[in-house]
This record gives sequence, C-alpha cells and structure tokens, in this order.
Amino acid sequence: MLSCWLSINSVATKFSEVYFVLMPERGKYGRYRFFSTLEVKIFTREFISMKKIKLYQIDAFTDKVFGGNPAAVCVLDAWLPNETMQQIAAENNLAETAFVVPQGEEYELTWFTPTVEVDLCGHATLAAAHALFTYYGHPSEEIRFHSRRSGLLTVTRNNDALTLDFPVDVLEPAETPEALVTALGKAPQETYKGKTDYLLVYTSQADVEGFDPDIALINTVPARGVIVTAPGHEVDFVSRFFCPQVGISEDPVTGSAHTSLTPYWSKRLGKKVMAARQLSKRQGSLQCEIAGDRVKITGKAVTYLKGEIEV
Repeated sequence: MLSCWLSINSVATKFSEVYFVLMPERGKYGRYRFFSTLEVKIFTREFISMKKIKLYQIDAFTDKVFGGNPAAVCVLDAWLPNETMQQIAAENNLAETAFVVPQGEEYELTWFTPTVEVDLCGHATLAAAHALFTYYGHPSEEIRFHSRRSGLLTVTRNNDALTLDFPVDVLEPAETPEALVTALGKAPQETYKGKTDYLLVYTSQADVEGFDPDIALINTVPARGVIVTAPGHEVDFVSRFFCPQVGISEDPVTGSAHTSLTPYWSKRLGKKVMAARQLSKRQGSLQCEIAGDRVKITGKAVTYLKGEIEV
C-alpha cells in the first residue's frame, strides 16, 4: 500500500491560481515495506512568469573600481519590450544600461539611460565587451555588435585593454547658443556642432576643471549634450560632458563624445593617436586614434558587481 502525506506550511490566499508540481524521488526500500515520497511545490502564476536576467555593473575607462564610468550590462536570450528595458534602466539609475542579445558569435546591442534609448554609447559598449570576454568566453579577440541605431560596432581585446571602433562624427562650425555661455559663465574660443552634441573649445584645462554649470539652462539647448574641451597638462586634451536632455547632468566618461573630440584634436595637433582624460569627479583615461572615417577609442574596464534581476 502506497501512502502520501502533504504538508503545506503556508499559502498566500491573495493569489487567484496556484500550480502543483509533483516530483517523485527514487523508490527507497525499508526492512519490511516499500515507501516513496512526493514533494509538492506551490507556485503562483506571477512566479512562473518571472524571468531572471544576469546583470553586471562594470566601471569603464578605468583600471580600478569607483573610477571611470559605471554601466550596467544585461545579457538577454531575446529582446524584451522597450518599455521593460526602459524600466530596468531607470531602476539601475546609471548613465547607461546596455542590453545584449547573442546572434551566433555576434551580438545585437542597444543602450538606455534612465529616461531614453540613445543612439550611441561608448562606455556601455566597452562594459558589454568586458562582460562577454570575461564571463561568456567569447572565442576570438574581436566582438562584433550590431547596434539598433548606429550600425556595426566592434571591440577588440589586447591583453587587458579594449578598443572601440566607432564612426567618426562630422563637425561643423556653429554659433554659440547664448544659453550655453550663460550656463557655463564663459564664452568658448570655438564652437562646433556634431550629429548630436555641441563642442565648445576653451583655452586651458583650468577652464574645463572650473565649470559649475547651470544644468537646467543647458537643458534648454536643442542638443543631446555639450562637450567642453581644452589642451591638457599631462595628456593631449581634456574634456567634460553635460547631457541633461538624456537624464544625466554630467557623464563621468563618454566614449561617444570622443568621436567628436578625436577629429577636432587630431586636426589641431597634427596627431593620429592621442591621450585623453575626462575630468569628471570619477575621471577616466582614454587613448584615441583617428582612422579615416572611424575613431578607435581604447580603455580598460573592471567589474564592480554581478547579480540577477527578476522581471
């Protein structure tokens, strides 16, 4: 005779439907009789529909934690709805969250700030490559990303350095919006407008270091962001990047901004390869190289945390 006992410690009565999963164990033989045990688990419909996603928080353009620019990386099996990805990015509350979907040995990629999806993000691409090389065993020294808004992007690994290959920005001389002069408290020597950002050139590194801008006023200017730059003391050039229109007052280290900075400084300095530093509180170091209509941006990355999110 087979007997079965069911013990339930507690069941939340507020759920409308539960599911019972019977998992028989191997039969066990006692001295005098055969017996078997059944385990009963109760799952709510909400639990069964919940999806676990691996998440990595990585500091990009630095060789130590708490430096550079932090980005979250979520590696997905398939695309989530845009609304869900935006909610995840808002919950992460970092400058960007990168979402990656493997396609064979290549990957699809997009990026969200806490408020919007963006066309291009360098530090989160660097962070995504770091995650794939470190935790997913990517088989070659190059990763090919197909971004939803900026086409093919590649990242190449050379020891612990990662090199982004991005399209160069095209700069045109522009009038300086009066709101930017007021917001920054000082007029630039030169002003340019790229695809998404203003580039303001100043005389000295001290100018760039000293800005305490009116972010609300910058937010009135029709542009993704504002790059301020000058010659550097220990590097070829320095910069800062303010981008409140995408939900970030000041971005710590901005790979995409260097698609504008690199062609400008290459022409001005007569150099193809340059050292750069972004002078946010966290700071970050980059090597920039102009290569025709592409910009190669090299930096390092370190993992701050690994975890899972449930959506």
